[in-house]
Amino acid sequence: MAPVTSRTDAPTSDTLTPAPATKPATSHHWTVRAFRAVAIAEAFSWAGLLVGMYVKWIAEASEIGVKIFGPVHGGLVVAYVLLALVVAVRQRWSLLTVFFALAATLPPFLTVFFDRWAHRSGRYEERSAA
Repeated sequence: MAPVTSRTDAPTSDTLTPAPATKPATSHHWTVRAFRAVAIAEAFSWAGLLVGMYVKWIAEASEIGVKIFGPVHGGLVVAYVLLALVVAVRQRWSLLTVFFALAATLPPFLTVFFDRWAHRSGRYEERSAA
């Protein structure tokens, strides 16, 4: 009678066969990664600015939030617009996509939604020179 062993003691055919090849994660160009990071940072700066405006105008307590987040948000919007134009040229975006990217700076937090849409719709994928 053979000794009883656990399933983990002896190698099985499952463990000896290599795992199926998976598609490697897409590594985007640094401009796309920077654009995506700035889109998220711009949304956070919107949140900070909105809280600062609430404290200044509604609570009438202090305007330090607006003094801090106002210039930060402005700088991030400028960086977002510049990177959007660079990515648009590099990825060969249509004028409509560029319009949506730039218009996303107007309402709060829309840059994040644009980024998610652009990612899901393949706008960040490398384009071949045709």
